[in-house]
Amino acid sequence: MIKVIEVSSDSNIGGAGKCILTFLRTFDREKFDVCLVLPKGSLLKAEAEKYKIKIFEIEHLAEKSLDIKAISRLKKLFRRLQPDVVHTHASMSARIAAKLCGVRIVYTRHSVFPPPKRISRGLGRKVNGFVNNHTADRIIAVAEAAKDNLTATGIDEQKISVILNGVDALAPMAEDKKAAARSALGIPEGVKVAAIVARLNAVKGHKDFVEAARILKARGMETRFVIAGTGEMEDAIREQIRENQLEDTVIMTGFLKDVAPLMNVLDVQVNCSFGTEATSLSLLEGMSLGKPAVVTDFGGNPGVIKDGENGYLVPVHEPEILADRIEKLFRDDEEYRRMSENAKKIYQETFTAVVNTRKIEKIYAALCADEVGGRIDESEI
Repeated sequence: MIKVIEVSSDSNIGGAGKCILTFLRTFDREKFDVCLVLPKGSLLKAEAEKYKIKIFEIEHLAEKSLDIKAISRLKKLFRRLQPDVVHTHASMSARIAAKLCGVRIVYTRHSVFPPPKRISRGLGRKVNGFVNNHTADRIIAVAEAAKDNLTATGIDEQKISVILNGVDALAPMAEDKKAAARSALGIPEGVKVAAIVARLNAVKGHKDFVEAARILKARGMETRFVIAGTGEMEDAIREQIRENQLEDTVIMTGFLKDVAPLMNVLDVQVNCSFGTEATSLSLLEGMSLGKPAVVTDFGGNPGVIKDGENGYLVPVHEPEILADRIEKLFRDDEEYRRMSENAKKIYQETFTAVVNTRKIEKIYAALCADEVGGRIDESEI
């Protein structure tokens, strides 16, 4: 039995938290003994408790990568629990504590963003590479673009495994329930729907999404563009909708606790990110239902959407091209059917929760079979 401690510094449930919950739901309990370390008061605790694992709450861990007091507390905990592997999700405190205890360390990079010059050039790159190479036996990048970010900051490529995120498939809804979901969202029967599910941050590109809605309305198409999520850009997006008289076209739902009804009624999922995007969990959920997508060619999006196969890739900040691709999927039934079938096939082959979890488990097992953590067969991951 391999003892693993998962560590998160998140107080809320974001993408990394959802990935942790997916792992806790699907890991092999006959081979692995897993517990979770969280900051006091984390919203992850209530969700993680459903999976009957031990959870430890640590002070000074919340929303901080590095904190001296957290290191001290984590070190005491690790020495008491004596894990074989500590898997950290953005917590440098946990990595240092595990290193001081002589425990094997896995670190997952969940995000993609251009690395700052201070750690990607000269002395800063060397220092960053040294620190990260010595506080991780293995690094998981959730997208090829995430791996590129890491190597650009001096991290040894040989330490990195790319493991794309996985999710549980959403259940298809019966037609009467889909009709009810459309009605609840204010979407008329027969009208095509594009939707973006993402926090309302500037880098998620919602303004380009709204502009694409304006373009298609100007072309005479009756559509609905749905924005699901909350965030600091909400007021600015609402103002853009008002200025362009799109109240009859763009629907803002706010936060949706359950996205399954929206995923079932949308025709095309959209992702307009241009500043940070790894492997979008919402794209994977849509693919499980056979929903094609139109996404920017930024970050991890090209690792999920293959241009011309299960959707289209478009350049960032090109709403005209974005509108063109959405319109093609709305109008070309044969193309839509082909991409829908491909979306389900690619999801089943690559992006299920179980596929993702088994790959992570192979990392743990390989590290425990090799004291120095250096001989991992990438072809098996």
